[in-house]
Amino acid sequence: MTKYAGKPTAKLKFKNIVYDKHDLRATITIDRPEVLNALNFETVRELSAAFEDASWSDDVAVVILTGSGSKAFCTGADIKEWKDDFLGRPQDFYKWMGSFIEMHDRLRNIGKPTIARLNGMVVGGGNELNIACDLAVAADHVTIRQVGAARGSVAAAGATQWLPLIVGDRRAREILWLCEEIPARKALAWGLVNQVVPKNKLDSAVDVLANKLIKKLPESMRYTKQQTNFWRDLSWSLTVGHLRDWLTVHTASAEVVEGITAFSENREVDYLKLRTQLSRTCTRCGANVPGHFSYCGSCGKKLT
Repeated sequence: MTKYAGKPTAKLKFKNIVYDKHDLRATITIDRPEVLNALNFETVRELSAAFEDASWSDDVAVVILTGSGSKAFCTGADIKEWKDDFLGRPQDFYKWMGSFIEMHDRLRNIGKPTIARLNGMVVGGGNELNIACDLAVAADHVTIRQVGAARGSVAAAGATQWLPLIVGDRRAREILWLCEEIPARKALAWGLVNQVVPKNKLDSAVDVLANKLIKKLPESMRYTKQQTNFWRDLSWSLTVGHLRDWLTVHTASAEVVEGITAFSENREVDYLKLRTQLSRTCTRCGANVPGHFSYCGSCGKKLT
């Protein structure tokens, strides 16, 4: 084994994912079913390491990405981590987002075809992982949904760039703006997935597709993938750095606080309150301060 080869799976220790290599396949499973396979910082880092290893492994011809259990493929960022780590220290989100971008870059540039095995709900950043893969097979109970505009974020790490390429402009706006669930059959009709099969047929359908991809010439496949990545790479490179900074600054905003708090309290977001209390004026010094502040940021007066 050369220093440029992937490692035996026994030498790769992961806590939040299961990584398996056999029969020319690398299967990477997000293994956090207790939080619907949501992505915390550690999971993002582990996925990035697994993608790198799969890229380097000469005995891997195709990569399959999936989630543990049958409830969820992936539901995006871990809201508990966001609440605990980022509301008070938004600058740390810049580091989280950097690792998320690096993970996406490794997946997109892995040099091998990738299949999203959609075994359950696909939400937010989970759908961005779905559309970052080359092909997708979904069980018939799967739903797909973007939630950023309803929860105080922006689906800018893939979804805003790539959904117009995949489903067309009007449908992309519907997905991103309305934040409604898309059933598997509708996702198939729109081109969000390649196949929809009964839940008990999911593994066999993925296996058939993987076999078809394995029976292709690796160098030709690699360059074909590189060329078909052009429009994705272009839109990504022009926007992803800006979104990293914008999301970092926005993490401290009233919209994010309300969105995460509402999720944690299992209630609806108070959309009207946010529209009417975006800012207020300090009666002592006249400063205009964000509506969620309890004290004036200029003179320190308690706001009422």
